[in-house]
Amino acid sequence: MLVGNQGATARSATAPHYYSERGISMTDQIAYQEYIQRRYNAFCKTVIRCAALDKILKLKRQWERQVSLDYLMNEKFVQFAASEPDEEYPFTVCGQTVLLCNAALADAISVLPEQTREEILRYYFLRQPQRVIGACIGRSRSTAGRHIQLALQRLREEMGVSRYQ
Repeated sequence: MLVGNQGATARSATAPHYYSERGISMTDQIAYQEYIQRRYNAFCKTVIRCAALDKILKLKRQWERQVSLDYLMNEKFVQFAASEPDEEYPFTVCGQTVLLCNAALADAISVLPEQTREEILRYYFLRQPQRVIGACIGRSRSTAGRHIQLALQRLREEMGVSRYQ
């Protein structure tokens, strides 16, 4: 068994004998080794070139998938960023004016009786609990809840909207 560097020296010592038995000269042997070295160098260059091209294509695909935010700064898109003023439809209940953006809703609320509008204002716009609304109209909490349900039902009827929309 060969240990350490002994194998290299043993092989190199036997190699010239191997080639001399076959009739291969030392110059042919050197030329063959140079040929193998050139082939190996060409192989390494090809592998490195292919790896570089693969990386370039991978980066190109990644850049194509990325979204640039530069287009947001163009003037042609700035006009879409401005908010348009909405039309507002006011209605007044109990001395308070509420502005609505929906014309149909404003028309439907204006048709309702004063007490119904007050219940809608307190429950949906001022977010008062049913107990407080009941105290204001002189009724119990459950009666105020029922009044609110009936007010919402009347509002739906005025707007012509089904219950489940």
